[in-house]
Amino acid sequence: MTVTCVNLSCRCCAEESNKLFTASLLNRYQVDYFECPTCGYVQTEDPYWLDDAYADAINDSDTGILARNQINARVVLGVMALLGNVNGTVVDCAGGYGILVRLLRDYGINAFWSDQFCQNLLAKGFEFSGGSANLVTVFEAFEHFVDPDIELDRFLDIAPNVLFSTEIIATPTPDQHEWWYYGVEHGQHIGFFRTKTLERLARVRGKRLITNGKNYHLITDQPVNQTLWYLLVKLNFLIPFFLKKKLKSKVWSDHFLMLKPRK
Repeated sequence: MTVTCVNLSCRCCAEESNKLFTASLLNRYQVDYFECPTCGYVQTEDPYWLDDAYADAINDSDTGILARNQINARVVLGVMALLGNVNGTVVDCAGGYGILVRLLRDYGINAFWSDQFCQNLLAKGFEFSGGSANLVTVFEAFEHFVDPDIELDRFLDIAPNVLFSTEIIATPTPDQHEWWYYGVEHGQHIGFFRTKTLERLARVRGKRLITNGKNYHLITDQPVNQTLWYLLVKLNFLIPFFLKKKLKSKVWSDHFLMLKPRK
């Protein structure tokens, strides 16, 4: 199936985007890619193939899912410490199977799960049911969003701080065969960010962007020490040791909580 696009508005800033190339997704769709000259966002045409792409919510090629969640959990610990509230509440949006929430609760973080498209397998009983939090986490999801700005507003309605991961696309823009993150085998990645794209998303909401310039990003209105930010991302394996005395694992308390009859 081929759909040809001539003009397309940027899904981040609404300015007109320029066509880059046409390439194959899922070995059967010819898809146009566009780049916004204003904010730098790179996007596919309107993603009519998503029902096919999400036949399975977690794609089979995601072999790094467990290792990535272990790193993400440690980064969350560090960010909560930077924000001055390790005992605050975290909501993991696009939480997948619940891996991250379970890891965070094992460390002692009051974390809850949320995902519209995936079954919660590992954090049952800790689904987010509304209210506010200190931090929203959104790992490996922004590149999936049809409307990133709308989704960001939804997260900021929950918490004033949003920590997320997505790979920054290079300049000049690579061809489809030159960058693995296009995700041609699963077709779920439909938008790609540059630092200036993320800076704009933060700025128009009165926030600031803290980023390592590669894959981890924090949108916040709090002052954050850039040196400590870089260190916590790079040396995340040390963070649990520094916070060990400030946190108490919820493994056993959650166990007993789950033994109680549910209403």
